[in-house]
Amino acid sequence: MAELAGLVQRLEVAVGRLEAMSSSGGGGGPAASSGGIKKNAYQIYLTIISSASSKRGSVLTSLLAPMSKVIQEVQAFREKNRSSPLFNHLSAVSESVPALGWVAMAPKPGPYVKEMQDAAMFYTNRVLKDYKEKDKMHVEWVNAYVSIWTELQAYVKQHHTTGLSWSQTGPVASASRGAPAPPPPGPPPPPMDLGKSSGGDSGATNRNALFASINKGADITKGLKHVSDNQKTHKNPVLKAQGGPLPSGPKPFAARPTAAASPARTLPPVLELDGKKWKVENQEGAHGLVISDTELKQVVYAFKCNNSTLQVKGKINSITLDNCKKLGLVFDDVVGIVEVINCKDVKVQVMGKVPTISINKTDGCHVYLSKDSLSCEIVSAKSSEMNVLVPNKDGEYTEIPVPEQFKTVWDGSKLVTTATEIAG
Repeated sequence: MAELAGLVQRLEVAVGRLEAMSSSGGGGGPAASSGGIKKNAYQIYLTIISSASSKRGSVLTSLLAPMSKVIQEVQAFREKNRSSPLFNHLSAVSESVPALGWVAMAPKPGPYVKEMQDAAMFYTNRVLKDYKEKDKMHVEWVNAYVSIWTELQAYVKQHHTTGLSWSQTGPVASASRGAPAPPPPGPPPPPMDLGKSSGGDSGATNRNALFASINKGADITKGLKHVSDNQKTHKNPVLKAQGGPLPSGPKPFAARPTAAASPARTLPPVLELDGKKWKVENQEGAHGLVISDTELKQVVYAFKCNNSTLQVKGKINSITLDNCKKLGLVFDDVVGIVEVINCKDVKVQVMGKVPTISINKTDGCHVYLSKDSLSCEIVSAKSSEMNVLVPNKDGEYTEIPVPEQFKTVWDGSKLVTTATEIAG
């Protein structure tokens, strides 16, 4: 317990330093904070571990409910501060804090902590890149923050190898109000079948059909859909213990296979402006989505949109595609970054300019550049089947694959990494 208490205290100190960097002007702009990572959250966490070490059994759902709320607040805070200069710091915290839910991740809680740490590395690497030569304080923060999750993984592996270890001799744990424990959740529903490739020229055919629907000109707005807002699903491992859906990660030990899978939950589609963020969520087969009344300060966030097309007109700050499949995106100008995260078979077409396109944890991504965007920087990580299409003088495109396989050698003083020939 003392070892875990020390790690939790260091996590609180790391978040406190993040707040201090913002308030002291280290990051500039609006102040960034943990959005809910405070002493009460850590006290909840320590209470769970303390109960496990002193009591038999558990009402895990009741114990984890407050922690689930805190994690959701952290993730929501990050989304509300996308324009903050410390957005990458906040993203690193938001992506890794679900690791605290390892207590519900039997039989492999250690690997789950590592998975959440790896998710944060995409953003901590950005912090290192931005501040390595400018401010060592940010570099020190990254090193301290990452080390916490490394040591937590070692702790879990040593003391809770296959799951949270409950005492075999103490009293039986109970909920604070005496409520009976709910039954264990069933397995997650199977993924939806959005169509299978038939081989041959199907990729080119699908691509032509997809962008043919986009290039309708003014008629494209006829398919515009406006629906009411709804609760967005966040990645939160604690929801597993509450019977809610979980996008990824090891299955809880209590979740046994059943003969019949539960039906997939369908959320209503969303396309609306929420503050400075255009929310495009849960769109299925919508080939006429258009965002036209845009401003430079606005961002677009597309989440779980499948087999659809989205056109963004005007100049905006950034665009993010998250957990989308077979989505076609066409946009005019982006002054910040276009991010493609956890997607599959998406197509992105630049009509104007964009400085950076980031592709992360994505399988299948075609990027169509315009003549004005040929200087775009494309950054990829943990992705496959990526292709960049460059326009020719005759208006046709030349398709160039992005390397996926690399070779690294030691030249006597440093590591040198190059793309292998087999990768193209």
